[in-house]
Amino acid sequence: MGIRELLGGHGVRSVFQPIVELDSGDIVAYEALARGPVGPLERPDRLFAAARAEGLLAELDEACRAAAFRGALASGLLAPLTLFVNVEPEVLDSAPLDDLLALAAGAPGELRVVVEITERAIAARPAELLRTVARVRELGWGVALDDVGADAMSLAFMPLLRPDVVKLDLRLVQERPGAAVAEIMHAVNAYAQESGATVLAEGIEDERHLAMARALGAHLGQGWLFGRPGPAPVPGLPAGELRLPAAPAVGRFAESSPFALLPPGTPLRRSPKSLLIELSKQLEREALRIGSTCVVAATFQEARHFTPATTGRYRDLVERTGFVCALGEGLPAEPLPGLRGAALDPRDPVRGEWDVVVLGPHFAVALLARDLGDSGPDARRTFEYALTYDRATVVAAAHSLLSRVAPRTAAAPVGAAPAGVVATAVAAGATTAAGATAAAAAARAAAAATAVAGPGADASVAERVLQRVLGTTSHGVTIADVTRPDQPLVYVNTAFEVLSGLRSEQVLGRNCRFLQGPGTDPAVLAALRAAVEDGREWSGVLLNHRGPGRTPWWNEIQLAPVRDADGRVVRYVGLQNDVTERVEAQRALEVERDRTRAHLRRIEDLARTDALTGLPNRRLLADRVAGALAAGDEVALLLCDLDGFKAINDRFGHGAGDDLLVAVAGRLRDALPPGGLAARLGGDEFIVALTAPPGRPAPATAQEVAARLARSVADPIALGGVEVSIRVSVGVATAAAGDGVEDLLHRADEAMHERKRARRGAGFPAPVV
Repeated sequence: MGIRELLGGHGVRSVFQPIVELDSGDIVAYEALARGPVGPLERPDRLFAAARAEGLLAELDEACRAAAFRGALASGLLAPLTLFVNVEPEVLDSAPLDDLLALAAGAPGELRVVVEITERAIAARPAELLRTVARVRELGWGVALDDVGADAMSLAFMPLLRPDVVKLDLRLVQERPGAAVAEIMHAVNAYAQESGATVLAEGIEDERHLAMARALGAHLGQGWLFGRPGPAPVPGLPAGELRLPAAPAVGRFAESSPFALLPPGTPLRRSPKSLLIELSKQLEREALRIGSTCVVAATFQEARHFTPATTGRYRDLVERTGFVCALGEGLPAEPLPGLRGAALDPRDPVRGEWDVVVLGPHFAVALLARDLGDSGPDARRTFEYALTYDRATVVAAAHSLLSRVAPRTAAAPVGAAPAGVVATAVAAGATTAAGATAAAAAARAAAAATAVAGPGADASVAERVLQRVLGTTSHGVTIADVTRPDQPLVYVNTAFEVLSGLRSEQVLGRNCRFLQGPGTDPAVLAALRAAVEDGREWSGVLLNHRGPGRTPWWNEIQLAPVRDADGRVVRYVGLQNDVTERVEAQRALEVERDRTRAHLRRIEDLARTDALTGLPNRRLLADRVAGALAAGDEVALLLCDLDGFKAINDRFGHGAGDDLLVAVAGRLRDALPPGGLAARLGGDEFIVALTAPPGRPAPATAQEVAARLARSVADPIALGGVEVSIRVSVGVATAAAGDGVEDLLHRADEAMHERKRARRGAGFPAPVV
């Protein structure tokens, strides 16, 4: 039986898996899971793949819900039990939502229903879905957010969707916990505590999984430990009631502007445009700090305010946060790839506002401003604004803006192997810079597929053979459709599923940026984007992140453009390889090389630097002075010897003496003129080298600096709580024709000793303590 014949009758049926309250063990709900008739289409993955290939996904989704209701009624799954019903996210991406609303209105009254949606459905059509959820709630249905943790987007949208049930992705209970699991747990538990929502853990197959589910804060459980999908109800287990929180109050946000949603009495301030620009940039930085669990919504009044500089900042936000939208008069539905947009009606009150909303699991802030209509230069316009951290107000403002976002352009049906996609990508014969490239390899695979299928075989047979060939290669193979907004993936093979840690249904229809995260090099991303924008081949290595645990891995990527008959780029074929071991080995080698170079620099520094004071030593100073003399510079040396240092050393100890030498070294360094060099010769002797500035004789310069050094050293120095005053004798020598370094040092030493004798003859006092 084909998919069309199956949908023409009642070929789709439902099986039911129990949902158990973990504390009591009572069954409180059943999830309806679709199955086809016994045969090739019985498995849901094959069933949905067949529907995708025929473009009948919406019809299958409707048939699944109808089968769920028929099966629930026939099995007596009525109140107080609850029925969980899935909504296929790809249908919400491409089909009108009126069918879902009609289904809600016509549901049997005795069925308690919870509709399960995923974050992909929200991101695709946020305005329509938020309104639909509100209307479904009016019918008394509940809402569950499915696969939370499989993608950071689910955490970003939790505050907006306000689900009654948060369903944790099965990997959270089955895989080893890490930093990503902790992040998800914090976000989910914070939301559950604030909203009263119930946490449900999927994939519980043994006691270890059960213990992890409890540790994650789950109150409900689902998995083989409690019962496999099958007929309902499960015999021998008590039934209970699933108590959902009161439906959240959802205002008429679509009819209000964010500024109008400020609570009465909110203090308002006036500001020029320049301040709002800086406040907005700060909120953007906060969003980047939050990362992939953040929603950003902003208004720009008119498209002309979305400047090239703004484009650069918002490209970063798109790459590093969960969801970003920009609204303004004249803005397109997608101002740049991945950025959701909306063209505001000139009469819309939001048109006159400057709003920036940043919403994450643990942080909420909104800048809400209203244009006061000043005349004059744009830069001098003034606004009335409030900066609010009240979470309820921020959520309401985000609702208001998202309710205006244009739906993402309907995508053609995608799936594990969409008909003709692989063949189309191969037919153009594109190549990459790597030589034996993705497109060339795919072309050879196509030829092999045709050979295996036979020259007279139907094209679909060759297509299936080609899919099998690509499915068995060890390289990850992806195909992206660059003619659609956000350039979604339309094909991935099994190897890519392993590399990404995600199933094909979790990645198809999405841009590859979900692989990126903290540490992904923006420069490499910029080069990749530039190549795609120019339709060029590209190869490089990029840090990606795998699965819900966000494990980092290094991806060696080769990209090849695929052109149609008119030369237009329509697809990009990519080869992906995990080269983590190679990159880590290279980085370890670089670290070792850096460490060796640092040790060599340190050895060199020690050979040319005084270990106590950090000043250059005699060797380094001699090299510098010799160079200056060879260049013909007017050079002067000032030999400085501390008077009475031995007495201080004897009284306070050698440690205090060392402290004194360090302090003196710092003062000499600070008192140097530009181009001067201070060094320590040893003991209590220091030397300063000077070159005279142009037009000024070296002797005069040297004497001025000597006096300055003496005054600087003479100021009291604290040693162990006691102030000590010490003086310095400075001998000055200036270079004459034919002088070498040792000649200068000898004359400076003689001048210093002569200075000491003169001071003793004049009766200068000893150091003051």
